[in-house]
Amino acid sequence: MDPADRGQPEGAQPSRRWISLLLGSGVLASIASFLYPAIRYIIPPPLAESSSRSVVAAKVGDLKNNSGVVFKFGSEPGILVRLADGQYRAFTAVCTHLSCTVQYRADLREIWCPCHNGLYDLAGRNVSGPPPRPLQAYEVHIQGEDIVVSRSA
Repeated sequence: MDPADRGQPEGAQPSRRWISLLLGSGVLASIASFLYPAIRYIIPPPLAESSSRSVVAAKVGDLKNNSGVVFKFGSEPGILVRLADGQYRAFTAVCTHLSCTVQYRADLREIWCPCHNGLYDLAGRNVSGPPPRPLQAYEVHIQGEDIVVSRSA
């Protein structure tokens, strides 16, 4: 008989094996909770790339003059801008510097990257800041009430 069990009725204390099993499973669960997110970060799940070459970015009445909207184009964002004269322009919304998502600044009338203050003009050309290349331009077509954006051929 174990000295720690003296004076105790049988079954009053859990066995050492049960405590070891409980503590061991807790340690394993903690290790798994730390490793799982790290492994998912290193090996991300595959994203299904859209096979479509065009997407409906907005409805005709959605954008006012001198405004812009970010939309989803496959697995990447795109940006649709309505100029002050009513024309539409569309580009990839991924900055060519560090892949941040750009946005339209109506006060500057330029496309702006908030990460490092990069600026693009309304033709997609990089005009200041660290972006090394212009934004990829998309074609814009109006089909009924839809504004359809497609990749250039």
